[in-house]
Amino acid sequence: MKRKNNYTNKEKKGKALTITLIISGFIMTGLLIGLGMNDWDVEKSIKKGQEVIGMSVANGDEDAAHETEPTELPDLVEQPDAEETKEEDEPGKVQEVTPESPSKPTKNNGAGSGTEVKPNPAIDNGGYIEGQTLPKEPKFVKGILLANKKYPLPATYAPGEDKKARGAFERMAAEAKLTGFNLNAFSTYRSFEYQTTLYERYVARDGEKAADTYSARPGYSEHQTGLAFDIGEVNFEQHFASSSFGETEAGKWVAANAHRFGFVMRYPVGKEQITGYMHESWHFRYVGLEIADEIFKKNLTLEEYLGVQ
Repeated sequence: MKRKNNYTNKEKKGKALTITLIISGFIMTGLLIGLGMNDWDVEKSIKKGQEVIGMSVANGDEDAAHETEPTELPDLVEQPDAEETKEEDEPGKVQEVTPESPSKPTKNNGAGSGTEVKPNPAIDNGGYIEGQTLPKEPKFVKGILLANKKYPLPATYAPGEDKKARGAFERMAAEAKLTGFNLNAFSTYRSFEYQTTLYERYVARDGEKAADTYSARPGYSEHQTGLAFDIGEVNFEQHFASSSFGETEAGKWVAANAHRFGFVMRYPVGKEQITGYMHESWHFRYVGLEIADEIFKKNLTLEEYLGVQ
């Protein structure tokens, strides 16, 4: 009986040893497979194994957090609710914005250096041919529609917003959004009648002499061509129709890239005697890709490019 018991104990021990060896074989096989999957990097394999069984790596917490932390993307300006933007986003719909008055020093609302924008005494407040009657047909020079203080438009000229210009703006706005700027064309086409209302309002506010430096008389406005786009940045309406827009990052981006989409800054700084208007960092005119590229690279106004006053 005693021998039988000894035999039974040895048999149990043998089975236990066999099971232990089998389990050890599985573990070794798993370790070898793990090493192979991690390019035979022992340290990396150990970390992976610890992650699988829920263990924390004493010195690797910060590195792991860094590896799994998503890369931050540039902050995009949130779109307002659809109901709030429906009216201003409708092509050709004018969102009324009163330009800053050149007769008073204007703070730039925190953009740029914080300097004041003062009226330029070199601006020719006139430039109009007094007594000139509006033409029956618009003026084209080198195939380009021209509207300025010497070349007005017929009162009946009402093309609406230009579709090519709108398409070009939408492409520009889409690219700007990738950089983090949400652009808005807050004023495009204006009818003769609407321009009359605006101009008379500005004259009542600032007087005719001052109004003539920043607002066109009825029939003389580029907005009546449907090719002029006043551009600003959504949620930064304090810079709409203000020289401060040119000092914002969005304004700088538009100034540097608009020509790639066929737009030129119509009233650049330092060209007031040529254009007859004060510098407007927000006012852009669609002329097409080739012409816009040449005007931008040569630092010209539309008048200089066309060879007219």
